[in-house]
Amino acid sequence: MKPILIVQHEHDVGPGRFEHYLIDNGFPHEFVRVFANDSMPSSAERYSGLCALGGSMSANDELPWIDSEIALMRSADQLGVPIIGHCLGGQLLAKTFGAPVTRSSLKEIGWGRVDVDNEELARHWVGAITGTYLFQWHGDTFAIPVGGRRFLTSRFCTNQAFVIERGGFAHLGMQFHVEMTAELVHEWATDPLGRAEIERAFAGQDGAGVQLPDEMLRNLDERAQRMAVIADRLYDNWTKCLRR
Repeated sequence: MKPILIVQHEHDVGPGRFEHYLIDNGFPHEFVRVFANDSMPSSAERYSGLCALGGSMSANDELPWIDSEIALMRSADQLGVPIIGHCLGGQLLAKTFGAPVTRSSLKEIGWGRVDVDNEELARHWVGAITGTYLFQWHGDTFAIPVGGRRFLTSRFCTNQAFVIERGGFAHLGMQFHVEMTAELVHEWATDPLGRAEIERAFAGQDGAGVQLPDEMLRNLDERAQRMAVIADRLYDNWTKCLRR
């Protein structure tokens, strides 16, 4: 089987649960590490799937690799290679298909409630849930591309997850960080720069949409385990689309 390509934009925004899932289920995979100046492939021909991770930059920043990653996503779509995007990766996926990425009215940081927006689609992708708490850390938001269907939403950010169905395969874009493990959440919440961003956002938004580190870390293992169930359901359905 061809490998899944994981595009990692920053050293501390790793694949977490996504890589654990691939290893546990025997899916070969390799990395393009943007932060280490790896070259972005010009074609998705070598891959069975494409995963784009998060990052602190904006999809609208003038960075040399953003156009290359969008070109890679377009290649994947043309070749029938499914794409999964986490946070920034979901924003880049939306941008690839012509949807704007803009500043959100409020930042979301911490464990935020995500609700079902399309029951039939959500039942397929995440199972029979009415609402769940997933990990967020973003200041931008994507619009839904033409041909995409939203199935998850939240109070502070309307567009939380969408799918673009192509018949034999599908692309999945997510605003939340379903790939986070307890270890990654702890690392982000206790990092000095991360704590400073949390405190600024909390003060600027009167606490709306933002959790302080102590609350973010409360019952962390239990929260991460619950989110892992959702993550694995999403990954189960996405990997069914892989190009064999």
